[in-house]
Amino acid sequence: MAKLVQLPPKFLPKEWSLANQSQYASAEVQRSRSERLVAESQRLVDEIEKTTQKTQKDVNKKLEQRLDEIQFWKGEVDNKLEDTVNDIEQLLAYKIRLEKALESCMEPLSIAQQCLVEREKRVGIDLVHDEVERELIKEVEVIQGVVALLHRTLEQITEQIRLSRSAKYALEKDIKDKFEALKLDNHCSTLTNNTPDIRYASSVVAVQANSVSPKEWEDFSNVNIEKAEKQRNNAVALRTLIDSILSETAADMHKQCETVNYALKRRVAETKDAKNKLEVHLAKVMDEISSQKRI
Repeated sequence: MAKLVQLPPKFLPKEWSLANQSQYASAEVQRSRSERLVAESQRLVDEIEKTTQKTQKDVNKKLEQRLDEIQFWKGEVDNKLEDTVNDIEQLLAYKIRLEKALESCMEPLSIAQQCLVEREKRVGIDLVHDEVERELIKEVEVIQGVVALLHRTLEQITEQIRLSRSAKYALEKDIKDKFEALKLDNHCSTLTNNTPDIRYASSVVAVQANSVSPKEWEDFSNVNIEKAEKQRNNAVALRTLIDSILSETAADMHKQCETVNYALKRRVAETKDAKNKLEVHLAKVMDEISSQKRI
């Protein structure tokens, strides 16, 4: 006999109503939970947007301050670089003056030495260690002293040029770095939420190992400026010293040259006078000899 098909269980109307009420209640709970979740999400969105806008405003303000700081220190370094470049140009001009002054000493030194050599050719009693010889020896010593002083001063100014160029290099590098920083921060200041190709990068918030604090950043430029200022003061003092050296050595050489010329003039006059007297006596002697021959 064929097995009878078992019919699905049937529920009472009351059970059906209860099941529907349970579905209604569950749906209401889920709807209410969803509304609360949407409201909370919107609140978080509003809060995050408000915080983000405040943060962006603070960052933009700090970025403007940073740009002003970079511009200020770049201007300070620029001014000091201009002063340093001018100092180097003046030092190079002074170096040329020293080299020309040194070169101009060679001819009078050679003349004085040649005079001493020529006066050694005097014969007999005329080979006198006279005032002219003493003053010529002194002139040689004066010129040789001037030459030695100019050589030392040339070494000083060469070293000062090296130090000033070192300060100039540090300033130029500092300016180059600040120009790059200024360019980057200027670019950052133009970025907005609507700028194309803006993407989140997780690694940019990491502080690099070689980063420095704002105080260290300012100190770095300040040290370069102070170093350049120190070399500038040294250069000014050295130029003043060179002016004094060139003036005094020129005056000393001119004075000694005048002394030698005066001594030579007096010696020539003395020699001429002695020669004239000798000629007079020689004429008298020759006359006496002639008289004796006639007797």
